[in-house]
Amino acid sequence: MSEAKKIALVTGAGTGVGRAASLALMNTGFTVVLAGRRLDMLEDTAKLGPAGKSLCVTADMTKPEQIAALFDKVKATYGRLDVLFNNAGMGAPAVNFEDLSLEQWQAVVNTNLTGPFLCTQHAFRIMKDQTPRGGRIINNGSISAHAPRPFSAAYTSTKHAITGLTKASNLDGRMYDIAVGQVDIGNAATPMTDRMVNGPGVLQPDGTTKHEPRMDAKAVGDAVAYMAGLPLDANVLTMTVMATKMPFVGRG
Repeated sequence: MSEAKKIALVTGAGTGVGRAASLALMNTGFTVVLAGRRLDMLEDTAKLGPAGKSLCVTADMTKPEQIAALFDKVKATYGRLDVLFNNAGMGAPAVNFEDLSLEQWQAVVNTNLTGPFLCTQHAFRIMKDQTPRGGRIINNGSISAHAPRPFSAAYTSTKHAITGLTKASNLDGRMYDIAVGQVDIGNAATPMTDRMVNGPGVLQPDGTTKHEPRMDAKAVGDAVAYMAGLPLDANVLTMTVMATKMPFVGRG
C-alpha cells in the first residue's frame, strides 16, 4: 500500500492521548483525520504534526448524525480508511454509587460505548468494500477495563464493555480482513490526569488520597502507532501501557 493511501481517523484528537496518537501516526506515514468537538484544539494538534498530513473535522461522539457525517467526509475525501482509533471518552462525577444520576450514567455510556460502536460500524462499511480490502480498529480501553477506581461505576462499566466490543468486532471483522485491538492505558500525563500529581492527589481504595506516578503520553501514542503499522495478518488484541510505578499491579 502506498503511503498516500494510509488513512487513519482518531476521535478525541484535540488533546491528551488522542493528540499523542495522532502525532505518532502522522510521524509514521499516516494521513490522519482529526475528529473532536473543538476545532481550535484539533487545529493545534494539526500544527504539531507534518504539514499536509491531517484533516480537522468537528464531530460529537454523542451525536449519531455527526458521526455519520464524519465518516462520509473521510470516504469522500480519501476514498478509504485504514485505521480507526476510538479514543474519545469521558467520566462521570466521583459521587457515591447510589447518587449517580441516570443522566450522568447515560452521558458516559453514550460517549464511551455507543460512540465507538457506531464508529466501528461505519468503519466496517468502508473497510470491507475498499481495495485493498480491510483495515484496523483500535479501541481505547483503560486500566479501568481490568479494575475500578472508587466512585467510577459508569466509566468502569463502559471500559469493561469496550473489551467485549473489541473481541466481538474482531471476530466479526475476520471475514472482511478487519483486525480489532485494544490499548489499555494507565496514568498517561494528560490534562485529565493532572489531579494525580497536583493538589491532594487521587482517592485510593482504602480511603486515603495519594499522588500517583504518570508517564509521558507519547508512550501511548507510540504504542498505538505500532499496533496501527502491523500487517493485517497480525493483531495486538490487547496491550496495557502504564506508568511503571502506578498502584495497579499488587494490592495497592
